Amino acid sequence: MNPSPIELLATFLFALAVLHTFSVKHFAHWAHKYPRGSVAENLLHFLAETEVVFGLWAAALFAGIAAIEGSVGAAVHYIEGLNFNEPKFVLAVMVVAATRPIVALGERILNGVARLLPFGSSVAFYVTALALGPLLGSFITEPAAMTLLAIVLKRRYFDRDISPQFAYATLGLLFVNVSVGGTLTHFAAPPVLMVAKTWNWDTPFMLTHFGWRAAICCVLSTGIVAFVFRRQLAGIQYVAGDQRYVPVWLTVLHVAFLAAIVFFAHHPDVCFGVLMLFLGLTTATREYQDNLKLREALLVGFFLAGLVTLGSLQAYWLKPLIAGLDGSLLFFGATALTAITDNAALTYLGSLVEGIGPDLQYALVAGAVSGGGLTVIANAPNPAGVGILQSAKTFGGHGISPLGLFAGAVFPTLVAVTCFWLV
Repeated sequence: MNPSPIELLATFLFALAVLHTFSVKHFAHWAHKYPRGSVAENLLHFLAETEVVFGLWAAALFAGIAAIEGSVGAAVHYIEGLNFNEPKFVLAVMVVAATRPIVALGERILNGVARLLPFGSSVAFYVTALALGPLLGSFITEPAAMTLLAIVLKRRYFDRDISPQFAYATLGLLFVNVSVGGTLTHFAAPPVLMVAKTWNWDTPFMLTHFGWRAAICCVLSTGIVAFVFRRQLAGIQYVAGDQRYVPVWLTVLHVAFLAAIVFFAHHPDVCFGVLMLFLGLTTATREYQDNLKLREALLVGFFLAGLVTLGSLQAYWLKPLIAGLDGSLLFFGATALTAITDNAALTYLGSLVEGIGPDLQYALVAGAVSGGGLTVIANAPNPAGVGILQSAKTFGGHGISPLGLFAGAVFPTLVAVTCFWLV
């Protein structure tokens, strides 16, 4: 291992970005010490935005490459050589999935299933949303499932007077279940998508090796968390507000646009063309629309783009580390490493290791998805969830604590480890 100065700089900045991610609440606290509206207050609030972190340090890397190489062109060449398809796709799918027709349709489906369960309405919907909803991510993609579930859960639970313990337990459960819930197919979970073509994994393979384990994991984790917090859940009375009318034809069109964006996910130019047409549709049908979540989607895209920019130069130490592990060490190592680096990047680097056998392939991907809920950077859809939920009433206006998320995700992560490795 003989890293270049640029790789060393990228690792240093990556470490700072991770530390920054865990320190955003401190920046928010410091902001309140300055006069309202002052430059210092606004700057600290900007630094307290979780979605800004990796984009900000990626900009520092851009400047560092230009300084080391003595040319802005070298930095531009590096950026243009990266693959930003995933950030672009997440941005586009988040805008569409967060619209009133899609959210209303998703909520109706979840309500319909919840009515079949022998529980109170609040408990039944909670169990349905967090057990079934993430599994739907295998078909509509994980980012779309995360967006839809975050919006629905925010309104029904996170904006209510629930305890911080319940809030973070639910947040961790959501993130872990979405990470494992996309593994029923070979195209919906980013860490699976990175290796599916190289290792010839298809949907039947995913169902027989990952899918049934994911289903057990989601149901078991959700059932236990719901049981532990059953008294709080039973006390939540959700009264549906004014359900504004959405024409059936408009819902059908929205579903068609969502399907088109998923289908063209790896063709960003076409995907963005579809998004532009969709924005035209929402403008023409404004009376049936809520405000689009463009700001949130742009911030999430910026976060993921920054993660790609910094993470792409970590191969010099990650790839040998993956190659040096085997069996259980690879599974648990991948679970741990996922907390500090995107799980899709981790599996992609693993796919480059020569001679990695089927057992090690499974161990790498299973570990990567098991640890995908531990931090905001562990799985690509997580920033979308944070972007929607951090303003929820239960988090007191200070945003989501990374340590709180980690603590809330520990239990469902242990369940995932049990289902994917010990069963």
